[in-house]
Amino acid sequence: MTPLLLAVVLLSQRADTIRYAIILSGNRAGSEVAIREPDGTLHFFQEYNDRGRGPKLESRFTLTADGMPRTVSITGNDYLKVPVDERFTLRGDTAAWSSSAERGSRHLVAPAFYVSIYGPSSADFMLAQAAATAANGEIPLLPEGRARVKKLEQRTVTAGGRSARITHYQVEGLGFAPYDFWLGEDGRYFAFVGGAWYRVIREGWESIGDELAAVQDSMEKQRDAALARVIGEHPGGAVVFRHASVFDAPNARLLRDETVVVRGNRIESVAPDSAARAPTGARIIDARGKTLLPGLWDMHTHLGPLDGRLHIAAGVTSVRDMANDIDQLRQLRLAWDSGSTIGPRVMMAGFMDGPGPYQGPTKVLVSTPESALAWVDRYKALGYEQIKIYSSMDTALVPVIAKRAHALGLRVSGHIPVHMTAARAVREGYDEIQHMNMLFLNFLGDTLETRTPMRFIAVGRYGPDLDLASDSVRAFLQLLKDHTTVIDATVATFEAMYTARPGSMDAGAQRIEARMPAQVRRGFLLGGLAQSDSERTRYRAAYAKMLAFVRKLYDFGIPIVAGTDALAGFSLHRELELYSQAGIPNARVLQIATWGGATVMKRTDRLGAIRPGYLADLVLVDGDPVADIANIRHTDLVMKDGVIYDPAAIYRSLGVLPWREAAVPIP
Repeated sequence: MTPLLLAVVLLSQRADTIRYAIILSGNRAGSEVAIREPDGTLHFFQEYNDRGRGPKLESRFTLTADGMPRTVSITGNDYLKVPVDERFTLRGDTAAWSSSAERGSRHLVAPAFYVSIYGPSSADFMLAQAAATAANGEIPLLPEGRARVKKLEQRTVTAGGRSARITHYQVEGLGFAPYDFWLGEDGRYFAFVGGAWYRVIREGWESIGDELAAVQDSMEKQRDAALARVIGEHPGGAVVFRHASVFDAPNARLLRDETVVVRGNRIESVAPDSAARAPTGARIIDARGKTLLPGLWDMHTHLGPLDGRLHIAAGVTSVRDMANDIDQLRQLRLAWDSGSTIGPRVMMAGFMDGPGPYQGPTKVLVSTPESALAWVDRYKALGYEQIKIYSSMDTALVPVIAKRAHALGLRVSGHIPVHMTAARAVREGYDEIQHMNMLFLNFLGDTLETRTPMRFIAVGRYGPDLDLASDSVRAFLQLLKDHTTVIDATVATFEAMYTARPGSMDAGAQRIEARMPAQVRRGFLLGGLAQSDSERTRYRAAYAKMLAFVRKLYDFGIPIVAGTDALAGFSLHRELELYSQAGIPNARVLQIATWGGATVMKRTDRLGAIRPGYLADLVLVDGDPVADIANIRHTDLVMKDGVIYDPAAIYRSLGVLPWREAAVPIP
């Protein structure tokens, strides 16, 4: 038994101890222990395993008489196993804080609550207690920002023959949307329910998670529906975009000074402005100096309710969800399709993995041909268009799954399972590969443990040495081309992982950090993979090689789709900038993000282009993204299914500055 584990066992035997279960996608993944010591010190232990990732942290808090943190000490490692040593002290009216991510101090004129970066969920009850006596429940935060804590309904819950009275709290000011949690009658933390993905609930009460999620979801739907009514404009007649530069996505070119007429949810006509006539009574939008594009596609998402607004504000009107809770995804899709809340069109990929210590975040775990085929059939019946295989899948099941999926008209893609190479996966039925690192791993053989973070670390260590001009790489590329294999590169999600260290931001984050809520901005400082000084050089070189590989794929004629697996909306803009940085011409980059997505998902009869009869999914950006791809960030208007949205209004509803109001201009 390690010294830390022994300490946890001994301390948790005290009377004032609460134990919590950490649940990922319905599976127990770890625990938190919260201890109140006799002198009032609060002592926490947190640890969970998410595919070999996950934090292991010990935290200690002492409080002032008014409930504000006096001292904070948090040590251990973060989600990516980077060492953590976070400290906060309040001496008199001077507050000071430090960690690997940030360092600062402030003279206080009024009490303020320090929000720790690495603190456990079960410590959040302190914020509610500190705000209880504040006017309107509002308190200043350290290092910056303000929070407003609302006490909502009380509820009696039952589990295992017991009942408890718990209270719902909501905090505004910590992120893009209100943060929900529940306290017990003792004033201590009872539960956090982050949808179906992440939950922290007192042990023995895990069964109430869905009940609490339903309460939170109902409130969120009402809030989102109210926003949709205010922000979404449903034109009563025709809408005419005049003098626009129209991006002809199928041909990857700009048509200058065009007029586009939209009526209802369809594009009615596209013609040179000199030859066009606006219908009587139409709403006229002067698009001089602006570019009208088909709605963008993000081909790798994992959707939550908040993502709908972030996508639409960024001009993303179609997405492919690559793994989600079946019920949550169905509800989101229905709400967004109906327009009752704001969000994109959704294509669905059914996720499955094999059981084991590194199994993926899903309830769909298969280990026999019968169970695998049953799930392929069920996903087809539910309207899914693709099967995504994950890292712990038994390699013998890959061809079995692929054969049934193809017979049903479904695509097959995913991670490359452990003890399999990408080349073998393609030969055995993969239509598409997710993530650029999976291509690099192909050249390291099939013995590497790729279910853990080693699938990232190995690329950082050995990636710089991969010769993209070698015969082995050329043979692999030819295999991909022969099988018309699609690559979902997601290079934006790797940027921070390989190029940022704690306390610094990657280049993509630097472009948007001035627009973000304070606590979101702090998250950009956490860095990526644990790395020494010498590893830092190689990791950066590995990331540069990733971008070079993207260019190699393009030059070889291998289809690329624009997916992110990261922050909704903003990350797609960054993905496109990175393709441009890799050397793909901007017009082709825009084609990938429009016509390309529609082509892979077989929607080119109605989406992906600005043509008469096509669905009215459009984005109007200020400037010319063909000349400078960064202009894709300058969304002035978004239309999805004929409904007009003001991106600036959506961003303000999320606490995000619109691009025109950012303190630092977007490059």
